[in-house]
Amino acid sequence: MIRRAQERETCDKTMFGGPGMAHFTKLLNETEFEGKGRLYNHVLLRPGDAVGKHRHNGDFEVFFILKGEGLYDDNGCETTVRAGDVTVCRHDEEHALLNNGPDDLEMIALILYSEK
Repeated sequence: MIRRAQERETCDKTMFGGPGMAHFTKLLNETEFEGKGRLYNHVLLRPGDAVGKHRHNGDFEVFFILKGEGLYDDNGCETTVRAGDVTVCRHDEEHALLNNGPDDLEMIALILYSEK
């Protein structure tokens, strides 16, 4: 399968009560995970935009920071993340990400289901 750039779905939405909007480009649709996951997106957060704090149940989420920097909340512990960093939020954990830098923050977000 090949999905050309012009064939990808995009959307802008607020995320879990965080300020501003997140711009999403879907890299895979949920049906293409063959039951193993539900999200694989390129995400753009402009300065001041955030993914609000939320908990994962039955799945885990990975952020791979491509560009920029932000303040990552890892179960209540805040730290700065930058291009090249990877975060993991496992089942029954919570996280958030705020672009508190002067430039756009770009990342890949992946959600896979936890083994039962």
